[in-house]
Amino acid sequence: MRVTRQVMPNPRRDDLPTGGEGGPDAKRPGRVGIRTCVACRQEAGKGTLVRVVRDPSGRAAIDPGGHARGRGAYLHRDPSCIEIARKKKALERALKAVVSPEVWVQLGV
Repeated sequence: MRVTRQVMPNPRRDDLPTGGEGGPDAKRPGRVGIRTCVACRQEAGKGTLVRVVRDPSGRAAIDPGGHARGRGAYLHRDPSCIEIARKKKALERALKAVVSPEVWVQLGV
């Protein structure tokens, strides 16, 4: 006697909002990754922040594309946030690396 299994429909509906940024719905159009600025601690979309990354060699560099490998930290492009991050050493703490003066010049300080 052969038993057949009944296929159950997928209980997840695509028209309902999801609870998080990751998972299977992360690539849906209109979804924006939310990140926190290391200086002012306010959340913003990835596109409005600049990413600074510590590369595998341990140096900090600006990541214009936002996809470079390594430990990353996000910062508003606002000069006041950049100055706060510099004074409080927020980028150094987040990246666990020394941020060179060249990076600060590129950020606009």
